[in-house]
Amino acid sequence: MSVAGRHVVLGVSGGIACYKSCTLARRLSEHGIAVDVVMTAGATEFVRPLTFAALTGRPVLTSLWERDRALAHIGLAKHPDLVVVAPATAQLLARAALGMADDLLTAILLARNGAVLAAPAMNDAMYAHPATQANLATLTRRGWQFLGPDAGGLAEGPSERPGRMSEPEAILAAVLRTLGADSRWAGRKVVVSAGPTREHLDPVRVITNPSSGRMGWALAEAARDRGAHVVLVAGPTTLVPPGGVDLVRVETTEQMQRALQRVLTGASALFMAAAPADYRATKVASRKRPRVGGRFTLALEPTPDILATLKRPAGCLMVGFALETGDGLARAREKLKSKRLDYVVLNDALEPGAGFEVTTNKVTLLGRSGTPLELPVLDKRDVAQRILDTVEHELT
Repeated sequence: MSVAGRHVVLGVSGGIACYKSCTLARRLSEHGIAVDVVMTAGATEFVRPLTFAALTGRPVLTSLWERDRALAHIGLAKHPDLVVVAPATAQLLARAALGMADDLLTAILLARNGAVLAAPAMNDAMYAHPATQANLATLTRRGWQFLGPDAGGLAEGPSERPGRMSEPEAILAAVLRTLGADSRWAGRKVVVSAGPTREHLDPVRVITNPSSGRMGWALAEAARDRGAHVVLVAGPTTLVPPGGVDLVRVETTEQMQRALQRVLTGASALFMAAAPADYRATKVASRKRPRVGGRFTLALEPTPDILATLKRPAGCLMVGFALETGDGLARAREKLKSKRLDYVVLNDALEPGAGFEVTTNKVTLLGRSGTPLELPVLDKRDVAQRILDTVEHELT
């Protein structure tokens, strides 16, 4: 389900974490969400309203006394799908808990009768103070949802205690989960595998492939954005972990097989987008093999066939991927049948704009019935959305 056209009010209160809210506003807008930014007077000391206006393409509100916007706080409280407060400073939380309405943002929060998501940000001692904790408890009882804060770097230096505002991607993920609550994927457990695996020959040499993991990442983020609880089982990649997703790191094909079997319990769908190594050394050397002249013969054995060996939970939708070179339609159909899959996503490693280490893909979707659906070259994020759109009617 697309969130394009949904409406979010982003309340920004006065803290150094305001700079992160700029990224959050941009990311929300990129999803087609209409973002109305409401800033406190303190927030404007850190970031100029013009910055948010440029990022959202919409006017920024800073005062209860905006000309031609009488009772703006009532409309902005009633109509948006969600109100997000990021950062939510200690002062903002205290005023909201007391029911104050001495500026536009607190007036909106007092008049609000719908969902509010807040990302606290403050000094770690201020967050731990009993007054702040009492305010958080009060607002929680009133139905507010909170994300964070995290431990880590604060304006005054590093800290091992909570206080740092959650990263924009994590807040974005929480917003998208909330807005996707009416999606068919909402609340379902979805498992995605991604990236390559590595099989060691000795402590420094491995058998692997150039998979970047981007296709699996895109599927995990797309399912997350539709409200699913996503578990991403990933081999070695350099990609930044996606926010709002449970990430399980593995290295070998056997480790991936075991991890997938473990997390598959209760899953509604599995997307096997990983490119696990098909072979491993029959014997792994304990020390680095020295370079020698002449040929070197390596004895290999098959790694576990993950899809063929997984125990499928009842009602779990199974989507496999087939990376071929040349005419792979027949092999994809055989994979669909032999591994008892619901769908296979076929792509050609030699096709321009597809295969490994690119941000685009060109795929054909094969189901157990019907005509294969061939997609043009698309960004992998768009491919992921099309895959979910195609298979979701199979969810039980």
